[in-house]
Amino acid sequence: MRATTHYLNNLKFILICFFFLFLLFLIFGSSFQSSPQISSSIHPINSYSLEEKQSRDCPTPPLTPTCTKISPSLANALVHYATSNITPQQTPKEISVSQRILHKKSPCNFLVFGLGHDSLMWTALNHGGRTVFLEEDNSWIEQIKRQLPSLESYHVVYDTKVTQADELLEIGMKEECKVVSDPRFTKCQIALKGLPNEVYDIEWDLIMVDAPTGYHDGAPGRMKAIYTAGLMARNREDGETDVFVHDVDRVVEDKFSKTFLCEGYLREQEGRIRHFTIPSHRTRPARPFCP
Repeated sequence: MRATTHYLNNLKFILICFFFLFLLFLIFGSSFQSSPQISSSIHPINSYSLEEKQSRDCPTPPLTPTCTKISPSLANALVHYATSNITPQQTPKEISVSQRILHKKSPCNFLVFGLGHDSLMWTALNHGGRTVFLEEDNSWIEQIKRQLPSLESYHVVYDTKVTQADELLEIGMKEECKVVSDPRFTKCQIALKGLPNEVYDIEWDLIMVDAPTGYHDGAPGRMKAIYTAGLMARNREDGETDVFVHDVDRVVEDKFSKTFLCEGYLREQEGRIRHFTIPSHRTRPARPFCP
């Protein structure tokens, strides 16, 4: 009886030990099986983070490269001058004077007295702005329009002669010619009053006086054009206007630019061109006509 009881106790002990061993096997076995799953679940997260970081640090270039076209005014100028044997009236150094100002101010309002072989160049240098040309020869305007229809130009009638220059210079010294006002309403007799209204209404950032004709006694001369350019500059609401006068090697252009654009406003002379910077006189009514 004791032997049987002892045998049963031993068997019971063995079964309990076996049960614990089996339980331990299940626990450790499940941990070994789950660890690769955890590892594999972490791996994609780390991979995604690395790819995301790389995408932030090194953006992918666009599949299709962008293409920026040159402006129509520049394209027209390139074709025109590449296919023409005619060069602008000003020398490269003279052109560089106004080109530097256009580089700073463009797009802007640019008024040019004269329509010539350099007109398309001025329009291209002022891309995005408004460039207007005033011309004395109506037939020349029509000819240029056929070649370059995109240019904006207006016909101007001058009633003066170069031989009247001294008389007009004396008139310009009168007190009414030193009063700053709209050229349409000034009492000064040497102001141009027959221009299109929009020419008077616009505040011009640059004015180039390279016309009308002035190389012979019967030509209109640039007396009124120079005076009016100075009056427009002084009459703007605020700011300043850069005025350029070409052919200052001639008597009229030399005297009238110094007198009515003022040597105190002279900034530069290169060859036959002078550059004046004239401030608004409306902001300071007591400002003298010349500094």
